[in-house]
Formats: sequence, C-alpha cells, structure tokens
Amino acid sequence: MALVSADSRIAELLGELHQLIKQTQEERSRSEHNLLNIQKTHERMQTENKISPYYRTKLRGLYTTAKADAEAECNVLRRALDKIAEIKSLLEERRIAAKIAGIYSEAEPPRKTMRRGVLMTLLQQSAMTLPLWIGKPGEKPPPLCGAVPAAGDYVAKPGDKVAARVKALEGDEQWILAEVVSYSHAANKYEVDDIDEEGKERHTLSRRRIIPLPQWKTNPETDPEALFHKEQLVLALYPQTTCFYRALIHAPPQRPQDDYSVLFEDTSYADGYSPPLNVAQRYVVACKETKKK
Repeated sequence: MALVSADSRIAELLGELHQLIKQTQEERSRSEHNLLNIQKTHERMQTENKISPYYRTKLRGLYTTAKADAEAECNVLRRALDKIAEIKSLLEERRIAAKIAGIYSEAEPPRKTMRRGVLMTLLQQSAMTLPLWIGKPGEKPPPLCGAVPAAGDYVAKPGDKVAARVKALEGDEQWILAEVVSYSHAANKYEVDDIDEEGKERHTLSRRRIIPLPQWKTNPETDPEALFHKEQLVLALYPQTTCFYRALIHAPPQRPQDDYSVLFEDTSYADGYSPPLNVAQRYVVACKETKKK
C-alpha cells in the first residue's frame, strides 16, 4: 500500500515539475526580449557617442526589469529543484520499503547477487546525481554540503550512505561504504549494512564509528570554503572499491561537475603516496585520525 501511495505522489510531483519547467521557459522568453532592448540601447549610445539623461533613465528602467525577471526565473527554478528533491526522497523511501518487503527491481537487485560492475555503476550514478547546493546570496552552505560536517546531534536516516569503521576478517579495522538500517537512541548505536554485502553482513556500531556522506555537492565557484583544501587529510573511496582510505587532497574541484584529485597513502611508493586519482565529492569525508599509519 505504501509503495502504491509513493508511486501516486511521485506521478503528481512529476506533473508539477513539468509545469514548472514550462514556466521557466516562459520566464526566460520574457526576459530575453528585455535583454535585447538593453543591447540595442547600448549600441545606440555607442553610435551617438554620448550618454544622455534619456538613455540613463531608459537603461535604469531596463536593468531594473531585467533584475526582476532574473529573480522570478530563479524562484521558479528553486521550486523545481525542491520538487526534484522531494521526488528523489520518495524514490529512496520506496526503495527502502521494497527492500524490507523483499521486493527488488532489475535495475537494483539484491547486493549479494549483484555483479561487481553493476554495483560500481550504481555508486558512480549516486555520485553524479548528488544535488548541487545552490544557496541564496549570502547564504552559507548547510551541514553535509561538501566538506561541511554534520551537526553534532545529527542522526543519519535509514537508507543514508555512510563511511563505517568495522573490523575486517584479519582483525584489522577499515572504513567501508555502508547503508544505515536503523539507529537506537537508547543504545546510541547504528545498525548498518556493508554496501558490498547487503543483508549478509550487518554491523552494530557506535556513532563515533560512523561518518555521514555529503548530501549536496559544493559549487567551487560560489562556495570554495565548503571544500577540502589542498594537502588536507581525508578519507576517500578508492576507485573501483567500496573501502575508504586515508589520502591527501592534491587538488580540489574547480567546477561543480569536477572530482577531487587525491593522493592515497601507499607505502609501495617512495614518497608514501599514490599518483593522483580522481574521487567524487560524494565519497570524500574528513579523516578523524590525524596520525600517519
């Protein structure tokens, strides 16, 4: 019943999103006419080689209208982004409900029967579709945006992806990519599934052994302070694996779609670090241990 209800709401939201996209195009068409008038006015001023009171007044009016048009389009786009976020949240809730009920889709079969290449593709898609934080002027990026840590009282929700510190078969400890199953406020502990062995290997861990992954990408062009900086020590997901290892930031992203370039600690190299490797913002978190192993 919950799955049917989610499907109905998702269909409704998709219809609303479609209308908002059409409205965005209408707003843009309206503003383009005004921008053309601004361009033509500037061309006339250059031809006459003077700025008369008439042109000053006209341009002030045109620019005021252009600013209002841009703000109107921006508001519609923000509403559209809110709809997309709500759709993604409902899809995730539906996935978790289906998982509990033992219902799987061809697109995402149980992890324990999933081919390695399929899992890696899903992880890559999760990184690519992580929403970009777009704040209002002067608004600071929220917790879990890029390098901004979670609030002290934050509790990850079922289905959230985290870095989890677990004991390996050899007795050593390692950071793995995991999915939250539940959280006990009484015990102050999480139950998480290893993303690589879903349902097969469940771990009960204290909060200090869990690091929530970013829920938004940071835009380097507008919020560079919300990124890890060069030579900062982090935990990063090693490419084509589901384990996090200590690394130094070699270069932060320059554009919203860019990855971090990181140097993994590796004793097989003379300087103790691997050559630069790319890791998505989604899979780079602060390292709690500062001492080099």
